[in-house]
Amino acid sequence: MTRIPTPNRVRGTQDIFGDEQRRFAHVLDAFERVRRLYCFGRVDVPVFEATEVFARSIGETTDVVSKEMYTFPDRGGDSITLRPEFTAGIARAFLTNGWRQHAPMKLATSGPVFRYERPQKGRFRQFHQIDAEVIGAAEPAADVELLVMADQLLRELGIEGVTLRLNTLGDAETRDAWRAALVAHFRAHRDALSEESLARLAKNPLRILDSKDPRDRPVADAAPDIDAYLTAEARAFFDAVTAGLDAAGVAWTRDARLVRGLDYYRHTAFEFTTDRLGAQGTVLAGGRYDGLIGSLGGPETPGVGWAAGVERLAMLVAELPEEAVKLAVVADRTELDSAALKVTQFLRDKGLAIESAYSGKPKKQAEAAKKRNVDGVLYVRDEKDGVPVLHLTQFRRDDGKRVSRALMTVLPDEWARISGDQP
Repeated sequence: MTRIPTPNRVRGTQDIFGDEQRRFAHVLDAFERVRRLYCFGRVDVPVFEATEVFARSIGETTDVVSKEMYTFPDRGGDSITLRPEFTAGIARAFLTNGWRQHAPMKLATSGPVFRYERPQKGRFRQFHQIDAEVIGAAEPAADVELLVMADQLLRELGIEGVTLRLNTLGDAETRDAWRAALVAHFRAHRDALSEESLARLAKNPLRILDSKDPRDRPVADAAPDIDAYLTAEARAFFDAVTAGLDAAGVAWTRDARLVRGLDYYRHTAFEFTTDRLGAQGTVLAGGRYDGLIGSLGGPETPGVGWAAGVERLAMLVAELPEEAVKLAVVADRTELDSAALKVTQFLRDKGLAIESAYSGKPKKQAEAAKKRNVDGVLYVRDEKDGVPVLHLTQFRRDDGKRVSRALMTVLPDEWARISGDQP
């Protein structure tokens, strides 16, 4: 008989399990907790959108649109794209659902995103992001709150050695003047630029500033800074952001070469970076995008937001918190199965995690539970007047009385006389 071949996992995807999944879930749990502290409402948007949502909002000239999007025609002939990021879909939802009446809106989400790029450490073709946005607030206080929120998330995850790099892109007047100065500078040195930067010079010149090509660095490093072109209003906005961060105790460093290439970006741009992930050093990034919603056909509406890769954050988590107590309930003999089920359901109703073994003698069930990393086995040894007689066997010496205390806080008085074995 011909053996049926098993399909392999698609390149750039992952099966998340075990300790890796625990880290992944820990990041998402912390994000949910922090977004509630800051009163950000949860929003979930489709995994795919009309291609124009991303082509307009991310920009036709960016690598994401020109090289990395998963785009395909559906059966009706419409061009569909799997989301490469969240902001564009949230902006589309803001417009099509008539949410302008609720502005300013503080929104947060998480889930898978898709980019066709070379898989490497911490980077996948299907990966996961957390995302936070404030839409409809033009004040620098919105930028400050998002940055403080991001800083608190990283602290709650115990991630150390992260630097907040901060820059201003100014207002429209500032940006236009600076862009013109940059174009003049790069054109004067075009013979020294890489092929990629020459292509960007015509369409997206600000991106030359963050080129990683060593041929570009001398020219980029000598380019004029934005500070010489800041209007009084733009400087006041940036000063308000930095003052807010200082008041909140958030450390930052100025990076005058940090940019966002598209014209709808304004004022604040930022990245939280680390040297612990090699070349992929950005763990959270964002900025103000006051022109985005207008580029999607809506009224001019301010916005600011950030996103972070869950996988990268999970790699940086130093130590996971202690897991809640997890037990197995095992009947000593078959006629006590109903009593064991009664105990199991009672403990689950009280919030304790109970592992189940579906078959086997008590010893085999206990061995199976131990392999699944439970803290101990709660044996149902007998039943007197309808009350289970319980015996606890713990597996870990370093647990101390943690398991016993967890049980004693939830068991009714008539069940509370538990005999037990210490590991």
